[in-house]
Amino acid sequence: MSSEPDQLLPAEEAEWIAAAQRGDRSAFARLVERYWDRIYRWLYHLTRDRDRADDLVQETFLKALAALDSFRPGTNFRAWLFRIGHNNFVNLKRAERRTGNALPDDVSEATFGAHDSAADREALRLVAKAVAELPTEYRAALMLRAEQGMSFKEIAGVLNTTEETARWRVFKARQKLVKVLPPDLIPADGRPVEEKPAK
Repeated sequence: MSSEPDQLLPAEEAEWIAAAQRGDRSAFARLVERYWDRIYRWLYHLTRDRDRADDLVQETFLKALAALDSFRPGTNFRAWLFRIGHNNFVNLKRAERRTGNALPDDVSEATFGAHDSAADREALRLVAKAVAELPTEYRAALMLRAEQGMSFKEIAGVLNTTEETARWRVFKARQKLVKVLPPDLIPADGRPVEEKPAK
């Protein structure tokens, strides 16, 4: 059995959430530990800035802690957290439009982890560049699907859109990547190939 965070039993996570809602800070700390890296990676892909992504993750968990009583047991905690993170990102973009401080256009492949060969590093650089050039809404949906393995319904909930639109954004993101990347470099989502959405 894998030691990946996704292998945590739903009942165990539900116990942590219930304990955190009763004021158990160590239970909330376990939830933070479980989701911090995943939310950070996703927000980094959106912001392309380590400091901003780190600030957004911190803000996400502070808001989650403050709103923990409003979380309904039995619903999707992961999607709830990502939704808070997405709302923080949207608020940041609005604030930056008002002040004129745009997010940077560069992408570092360091986030993707260390790799052995120059060919691996070059492949990662190409993927990072291609993903960074996707429109934000496509990039957000694709990374939730490819990195987090979320269903289209979960993605729709995080991004505050319909399931059809979430499916369409992932499809369009992949379509754009196919035009600029070799097929073996297209991010896989670990799910069965689904029918192309009609739109």
